Amino acid sequence: MRPQAATLLLSLTFFTSAWAQNVGLAGVLGEKALLIVDGGAPRAVAVGQTMQGVKVLSIQSNEAVIEVAGKRQTLRLGEAPASVGNGLPGAESGGQRIVLSAGDGGHFFSQGQINGRSVRMLVDTGATAIGLGAAEARSIGLNFDGGQRVPMATANGIVGAWRVKLQSVRVGDVVVYDVDALISPGSMGVVLLGNSFLSRFQMTRTNDQMVLEKRY
Repeated sequence: MRPQAATLLLSLTFFTSAWAQNVGLAGVLGEKALLIVDGGAPRAVAVGQTMQGVKVLSIQSNEAVIEVAGKRQTLRLGEAPASVGNGLPGAESGGQRIVLSAGDGGHFFSQGQINGRSVRMLVDTGATAIGLGAAEARSIGLNFDGGQRVPMATANGIVGAWRVKLQSVRVGDVVVYDVDALISPGSMGVVLLGNSFLSRFQMTRTNDQMVLEKRY
């Protein structure tokens, strides 16, 4: 096992709908997977062990194969979320609820998808729309050259940004369609999950947990 494999890797939590169990892979530590089940604290689970109905079948440097209610699922760090559960119809899409746990500095990060491409997101309630840097936008195939330019406030002042419409934005098994976004010059390193997405949810926060319930 390489030394970096013993480091807690980027948190990736799989938030599912009411009929599916909430299971997340927080990282790989030695020969154990760090699992988050139903919003609890990460716990190290070795191959062959079961925690709250989640059995670890195998572990590699950046992924773990688990089994929940007879259904196998590969959890990979850095990929978009996927649901695991009891196999009822719709368990892999159409969710209504997102649960996020605060990370370093009290910020809420999540892996997600924009137009089917994986991105890392940061919840920003002060952002009018979803915000991306031009570098991140190009890396996921967004074409914004020649698009409408509008002023966008950043930490470095007002810049000209491109306004675009995202076909879909997915966090966990919750998908929102036709979402406004602003693309700023350069690179931001993370996608800001702003109010063009957040306004479609009822938001509640308790200590270090944020819950988003879909309105429409």
